[in-house]
Parts: sequence; C-alpha cells; structure tokens
Amino acid sequence: MGCLPDFNDIEVPNPKGMTQKANAMYGEIYLIDDEDLVNTINTIYFRRMGLEDRLKKFTNPELALDELRLRENKNERTLILLDINMPEMSGFEFLEYMESEDFPDSNEVLLVTSSESDADRQEAKKHGRFVREYITKPLQVEQLETYIRGSQDRH
Repeated sequence: MGCLPDFNDIEVPNPKGMTQKANAMYGEIYLIDDEDLVNTINTIYFRRMGLEDRLKKFTNPELALDELRLRENKNERTLILLDINMPEMSGFEFLEYMESEDFPDSNEVLLVTSSESDADRQEAKKHGRFVREYITKPLQVEQLETYIRGSQDRH
C-alpha cells in the first residue's frame, strides 16, 4: 500500500504582494471536488498564498450550492474551483442552478477537471457568465497564480 506525500513539503512559490492583493479580491474561495485529495492539494496552494482563511471545501456540490445560496453578502466576489464529474451533481448542473437562480456575476468559476473532452469544453463556454477558465487536472499552482494576477488587473 502506497503512502501519501507529505504535502507540507511541497514547495509552492509565493509571488511578492500576491497575498495582500488576493485577500482584498475574494471574500470567499470555494473548493468543490468529490475527491478529498484534490481539495487537500488545492488547500495547500491557497495556504502558501496566505488565503487559507478564505477557503470553504466541499466534496458534495449540493452542499456547496446551499452554502452559496445562504450567504449574507451574495454580491461579495467569490472564486469557485469546480470539478465537472461528480456523483451527486455534475459541475454543469451546478452552473445551471447558478444561472436559473440568477446568482450574481461576482461568482467566478474555474472548472478544474480531468475531462479533456471537446464536448465538455463547448459546454463550459455555454456557461460563460460564470466560467472564467477551463483547466485540466492536475491544477498547477502557476495556473492559479496567473489567474489571480490577471483577475487583479481586470478589477
């Protein structure tokens, strides 16, 4: 039986000034993936950027959707890392609920998925109101940092 790596030993660069700027950007960051290990790895990336206190982790997308519905400040800028293929509800179903319930545009979704399917990429484009990026797993910390830096420039 194999052992899991010690995630605290993973070196993740922390660009100068990233923490302060990102802290001012996102009130909350949702990690939604049915695999605990994926959420754990992504947590480490955000911890190294000084953003762990903003994280909310879910292995059940229905619970994440409920939490988003019940937020006090629904217009607070929120980053959502969302898997597509999950047993309870697909990432696309999640996005359909966001659209049908008229969630505010302040919710930015990064689809982080193992799917390399052109059909999934096309489906993601249909949800362009929320979907900002389509990223195939494994997510690299550089992709996350690039998105956050670019997002800072857009706002």
